[in-house]
Amino acid sequence: MDEQPSRAQVPRRHGPPGAYGPWRRREGRWERRGGLPWVSTVVVGVFVLVGSGFAGHDQQGRVALDALGRALLVLGAAALLLRHRHPVPVVFGVAAVTLAYLALGYPYGPVFVTVAVACFAAVKRGHRHAAWWALGGLWAGHLLLAHWLYRYLPPDGDGPAPWGQELPAAAFVVAILAAAELARVRREQWAKERAERAAAERRRADEERLRIARELHDVLAHSLSVINVQAGVGLALLDSDPGQARTALTTIKAASKEALGEVRQVLDTLRAPGAAPRAPAPGLDRLPELVEQAAAAGLTVTAETEGRRRRLPPGTELAAFRIVQEALTNVVRHSGSRTARVVLAYGPDALDLRIDDEGPATGGDAGGSGNGLAGMRERAAALGGTIEAGTRPDGGFRVRASLPVRPEESP
Repeated sequence: MDEQPSRAQVPRRHGPPGAYGPWRRREGRWERRGGLPWVSTVVVGVFVLVGSGFAGHDQQGRVALDALGRALLVLGAAALLLRHRHPVPVVFGVAAVTLAYLALGYPYGPVFVTVAVACFAAVKRGHRHAAWWALGGLWAGHLLLAHWLYRYLPPDGDGPAPWGQELPAAAFVVAILAAAELARVRREQWAKERAERAAAERRRADEERLRIARELHDVLAHSLSVINVQAGVGLALLDSDPGQARTALTTIKAASKEALGEVRQVLDTLRAPGAAPRAPAPGLDRLPELVEQAAAAGLTVTAETEGRRRRLPPGTELAAFRIVQEALTNVVRHSGSRTARVVLAYGPDALDLRIDDEGPATGGDAGGSGNGLAGMRERAAALGGTIEAGTRPDGGFRVRASLPVRPEESP
């Protein structure tokens, strides 16, 4: 492995993750930007030179390693400097240099290490066929040298090589290809896993952003609608009925205080990811608060319960509360009716919600974003439920939601 710089040596600069000054992390190793793999290449070159020298002592029938032989070894190792930029020319070049080294009768040994490294680099970058052809050409050339061309090549008086040695040579070629292919497959698997983890992280981040956006929309749309209505009432009655105007201002203060508290609770999750919320999520036990806020906005709400009321999972409670809240907000903003009816029907495996108003639609807007119905559908779909919203035959408007509850979830 190439030398890995410390963070003190490579201060962080602007750029993509993994970029540190003149260094970058690529393919699991550190290298200089625009640089070459000097360290690993020098290590391979020294190993091949030293190892070939020792191997020559035990091969009396081969030509002693001289300046030309060492030059060929250095040339083959030096070509590895370009193995990341030009893997195909390098693997063929190293195979050719190795074949020339063997043709001149120099001893067998670590010279094949350079071939293996070049082959790994080619396969690693997707040039499998080039690596196969280079190794196949090297093996075929060795057959020609050892069994037919030996009489024309050094050393003098050399005879044909025994055919039995070709089996280990073929096994060596197959082992190199198998190891390179295994490394390629593992690398592709790691890359796929990294991509899947990155996609999952992005998906979780998107889901969290969507959740926060829904929470902020529901909180602000409801509270600001109440504030908008009460501000209009206060302005209209400021001179004629100061007492009623004061009541409107009191409602505005209470609604804004509650909205600030809920917004702060949502934003706390951004400041401290993973921390437990300081306050429990809203649930249907706060339905009376919605009724009071609607009454402050001039809307009379009748709440009814069908079936045996029971505590539901927090996610279902929150979704039901927000759906009712958004539906009542829409009545305040868009309906000419001053009455609404909320029905909670507890079934054995589902909670059904129904919010009705008499209409008609006014076409007005109290500063909403228009994402209320979409947010309600997203909340219901996240729990596997359904929601329907539309006009009634008599001209009113109805929101109907069904949120499934598994028996084991309901205490």
